[in-house]
Amino acid sequence: MDIKANLEKVKKTFINQDCLLVAVSKTKPLEDLKVAYSAGIRDFGENKVQELQAKQPEMPQDVKWHMIGHLQSNKVKYIAPFIHLIHGVDSFKLLKEINKQGKKIDRVINVLLQMHIAEEESKFGFDTKELNEMLSDPDFSNLSHVSIQGLMGMATFTENQDQVRKEFRGLKSLFDELKERQLPAFVQLVELSMGMSGDYLIAQEEGSTMVRIGSAIFGGRG
Repeated sequence: MDIKANLEKVKKTFINQDCLLVAVSKTKPLEDLKVAYSAGIRDFGENKVQELQAKQPEMPQDVKWHMIGHLQSNKVKYIAPFIHLIHGVDSFKLLKEINKQGKKIDRVINVLLQMHIAEEESKFGFDTKELNEMLSDPDFSNLSHVSIQGLMGMATFTENQDQVRKEFRGLKSLFDELKERQLPAFVQLVELSMGMSGDYLIAQEEGSTMVRIGSAIFGGRG
């Protein structure tokens, strides 16, 4: 498995070279992460808090850690001190907990709001109604230790590219619409995280600023 060659191959296919590549290193050994690091990768995505905690001290300090999996409220405190970006904020309860933990250590934590765009029931995320309810809740504007950097969404796992494109396009349209609204200053809306190994090119065509790629770099799950 030539991780460096895989990375070069993936980067060459990018339609938008400014789109951030988050290397999904979940389940991969530290040696693999170190090879990716030496090839220039600084953003690593993990989906389990325990694995993040174990790997973070073993890697250089300039690594930016992304929590890309479903995050339980009771685990936020373990990653609050060092996490660069939490991708999957899928409830107001979780957002409030992140804010609470950030307050405790006086650190503003960057997050993305996860929208449910797929037709699969198994995917987490806000629907538009839930999002609007949260945005208009008086408690929302009182958040002091989170920075909402943008939105994240995962398309349906399907061969139907038109469907995937339609889902990404819908998310981009919501993203643009939110940017026009009067929202608190901590809602930045600069990142649109969509696209993984199988659909990142479509995602880039539809306006993604950040893609999460694992198997195309590190190979399948070992």
